[in-house]
Amino acid sequence: MTFVVSGSTRKRLFMRVLLIFTFWPVAQAVPAQTLVVIVNPTIGVQHLSRREALDIFLGRYRTFPSGASALPIDLAINSDERKQFYLVLAHKDPADMSSYWARLTFSGKISPPFSVADGRMAVDIVANNPNAIAYVDRASVDNRVRIALELSP
Repeated sequence: MTFVVSGSTRKRLFMRVLLIFTFWPVAQAVPAQTLVVIVNPTIGVQHLSRREALDIFLGRYRTFPSGASALPIDLAINSDERKQFYLVLAHKDPADMSSYWARLTFSGKISPPFSVADGRMAVDIVANNPNAIAYVDRASVDNRVRIALELSP
């Protein structure tokens, strides 16, 4: 039994296989966990939309919807949480984010969020600074901070 496959069908099949193998490492690289965006309860922010959180972390706005200034806190550049956060919220991988911040920093418009070593440190900063905002694994959250947005994988 012999199958005759046209050139266009082969090309489509090849492109599908290529796409699968292109995105396979990204899907495997970041373990799924539930990330949350946290704020200090005294700032008065009950909830943030995905767009509002994205605008703050990408430097488009440095204020909360209430008008209070926002101090975004990033996790370490190689952390799984940071990779997942920007993939889920901004659809950007670490290389894209590095390029994004390099352009903005070079132009003198704005600097990237302050970076900390881990989620525990981010929770401590948010708990002690009313203007701080950070993203962490849900398991790191304690009663000193408020969850403003939940990002499911």
